[in-house]
Amino acid sequence: MKKTSPSALDALIGQQLKRRRIKRKKTQPDLANILNLSFQQIQKYENGKNKIPSSSLYLLSKYLKTDIGYFFKDMRD
Repeated sequence: MKKTSPSALDALIGQQLKRRRIKRKKTQPDLANILNLSFQQIQKYENGKNKIPSSSLYLLSKYLKTDIGYFFKDMRD
């Protein structure tokens, strides 16, 4: 399976993740603990440098107490 590079959608999802994390008063290490990752990986997600796997996005939505659709709410057609 070929690895694809992050896109504008990945950047949007990362921005939404950062907004929600800050609103819920959570730190990057908090999110990293939930996913068993380094906080640097969370930084890459938030900056749109790395794609967030769907399973991780699901876990993050539960931890941050939001619907998974929140991450896509500003997406344009």
